[in-house]
Amino acid sequence: MLRSIEETAEALAREAYVADAGLSTSLFLALRMGKALLLEGEPGVGKTEVAKVLSRVFDTPLIRLQCYEGIDVAQAVYEWNYPRQLLELQARREHAPGAQLHTDGIYSEAFLLKRPLLQAIDAANTRAPVLLIDELDRADEEFESFLLELLSDFQISIPELGTLRARHRPIVIITSNRTRELHDALKRRCVYHWIDYPSREKELEIVRRRLPGVGERLAAQVVSFIQAVRREDLAKPPGVAETLDWAEALGHLGASELSPAVVDATLGIILKYQDDVDILRGAVATRLLEEAR
Repeated sequence: MLRSIEETAEALAREAYVADAGLSTSLFLALRMGKALLLEGEPGVGKTEVAKVLSRVFDTPLIRLQCYEGIDVAQAVYEWNYPRQLLELQARREHAPGAQLHTDGIYSEAFLLKRPLLQAIDAANTRAPVLLIDELDRADEEFESFLLELLSDFQISIPELGTLRARHRPIVIITSNRTRELHDALKRRCVYHWIDYPSREKELEIVRRRLPGVGERLAAQVVSFIQAVRREDLAKPPGVAETLDWAEALGHLGASELSPAVVDATLGIILKYQDDVDILRGAVATRLLEEAR
């Protein structure tokens, strides 16, 4: 377990994740208090990456639940393996024809399909896994109620089996792009932190650590250009993920610095809406490029 805020920041840094004091503090407290860490922020700022990094820091499995509209208990928690149950009943009938069919053990863990939330508290886990509940805001509001028991007591109740409890409490990271507000009851069970777009200095450091092969001049121009793009009126400004993708792509193209032709040809790496591309391409891109240089 990480013993201080400084040790937490250093552990993240060893995995090429640049964390500020706020994130390091929130993560440290979540780990020490046994609470989930709720990370909100714009897409692409590194929320999901926190869980991946923690999995590497603690050398423990990462269990990911990707949320979406309509997700329910069967996809997130558990469901019964009905085909296997039917085969078991058929085998019992054939073994003792004419006898009263008994259903003992049909609703046992042997016939249980464990989905991510149940996998995270499985008593068979030899150590605490990292549970990533990704983009919770995409799920229906009703789904959040399924999480309350898990986040409070790290247990899940199954009517046919009873209550299953974690032997090793999972490290829980919840992310949200804030397309809707999450319930207060869920927030109370979490340590909350907002991840904003990084400063130019921090973003440049991220590029250096994640892509050490990219030249310093190109890295500086890429970061300056992206920082300027975010100040434009766009539907979806590029996140840090797009910065890294763009710098890597430019490296594959053999570019040592930005040019108007290279920028126009690769805007699809950093912008995901055609309207945004149309806004930026041409005079606006040239102006931002001059600023970046």
